[in-house]
Amino acid sequence: MADSTAPQEAAPALKRSKLPLILGLILALSGGGGGFYATYSGMILGHDDNAPAQPSALPDIAFVPLDPLVVSLGAGGRSRHLRFVAQLEVETAYRADVDKLKPRVLDLLNGYLRAVEPQEFDDPAALIRLRAQMLRRIQIVTGEGRVRDLLVTEFVLN
Repeated sequence: MADSTAPQEAAPALKRSKLPLILGLILALSGGGGGFYATYSGMILGHDDNAPAQPSALPDIAFVPLDPLVVSLGAGGRSRHLRFVAQLEVETAYRADVDKLKPRVLDLLNGYLRAVEPQEFDDPAALIRLRAQMLRRIQIVTGEGRVRDLLVTEFVLN
């Protein structure tokens, strides 16, 4: 006879089905993918493709070409030359003012480029730094607000 005081054997634990977890994961992934596609393709939060695209008006600007500069770099036997050509982007109203100051701007650029160490030109990012420095100096010489940008059209070392 069985002893009633003996512990009863534990019933085997029921194994839960993983089907709801898998279905939830599949639905979440497909919902996320569908939402991404709808947003990316412009179906929701997109722009109206039927509306004609109106180009914005160009700003009222003019370009003042600067005379080419040839600057000798370095001293001694290892002399290199820099050919520099640029244009100044100005407001149309200030074109005549900036054109009058071109000799001063060329003098400034010539002096600045001669003072730059030849090793600086070997750096790939040198043109970006030099352009920013030259633009700032040009803006000081021509007066604040007259020159918008310096466009370097030729920068050749040989």
